[in-house]
Amino acid sequence: MIRFKVFLIALIFSAPSLADELSYAYYRLGSTVDSVNSTTPGTVLMGGGKDVDAALIWMCKLSGNGDFLVLRATGTDAYNSYIRDLCPKESSVSTLVIPSRIAASNAFVADTINKAEAIWIAGGDQSNYINFWKDTTVQVALNDLIARGVPIGGTSAGLNILTQFVYSAQQSKGVTSSQALTNPFNRHMTFDHDFVNIPFLEGVIGDPHLFMRDRMGRDFTFLCRMYENGWSKEPRGLSLEAQAALMIDSKGQSKAVGEGAVYFLQAPGAPQACSSETPLTYKDISVYRIRQDAGEFDLNNWQGSGGSGYSVSVMEGALVSKPAGDDGNPY
Repeated sequence: MIRFKVFLIALIFSAPSLADELSYAYYRLGSTVDSVNSTTPGTVLMGGGKDVDAALIWMCKLSGNGDFLVLRATGTDAYNSYIRDLCPKESSVSTLVIPSRIAASNAFVADTINKAEAIWIAGGDQSNYINFWKDTTVQVALNDLIARGVPIGGTSAGLNILTQFVYSAQQSKGVTSSQALTNPFNRHMTFDHDFVNIPFLEGVIGDPHLFMRDRMGRDFTFLCRMYENGWSKEPRGLSLEAQAALMIDSKGQSKAVGEGAVYFLQAPGAPQACSSETPLTYKDISVYRIRQDAGEFDLNNWQGSGGSGYSVSVMEGALVSKPAGDDGNPY
């Protein structure tokens, strides 16, 4: 198998001192010839931590064994060999590092994205993805691929930007559940929307690393902000534990793979108290939890089967309802 690796640098001739900052890098493993393969639509949302092999293998199948492209704002080509080992029939596996708006506007970058048969957005910092890629040809190319039925997925920060509503993490530190529940309008709560247009994820905000980083409280607060921003009258959320992945097929049917669980949140409407410097009160938020081999979820009508459904309320900044069960998970 031919190993092909190339670094491409976009030079800013008017400001040579900025060339390193504004460059992009491209690494390719496998065939150097562009593959033109039929693809099947699908989406993978992954909760961070160790990658879930089964979800990436599923994406490879949807790609028709074409060219698999990893996108990131910082980092290395470590995904290339990992995905290549999982999917040896892929024509190629490449990584494109796009660390600035100028790099994101480069013709080669857009052309490379447009030629992919699968897109994977790595973890990192979702503020970089919003700041560097939104309103550039990268965003246009991604939405064109989605419209053409090319599978797309992402983990951690890559998950965050795939739902319609986005926790954009523009502050230096991410918001904690305690901060969010105590003051839903604190300065750490920054949002964006409509980076990509994925069927079945409209009206939804996503969040990874749920159990490990104690994020359910902030996820309920995200719902109140979606309502108060006028973005949704019945806000919905998707919360994933680390080492869990949700695979969504072309019909909106989804199932979990990996070691963790996936949670589907549905707010009933307006929160009882969601304002600056006031602890959150939000009653009767519906939660549905699925795991690998224990439940499926239909995103068309927001209903699950085979999993666990229950209701959680937030009263003056405190979670007061928990599901029955003895699995050690407080959610």
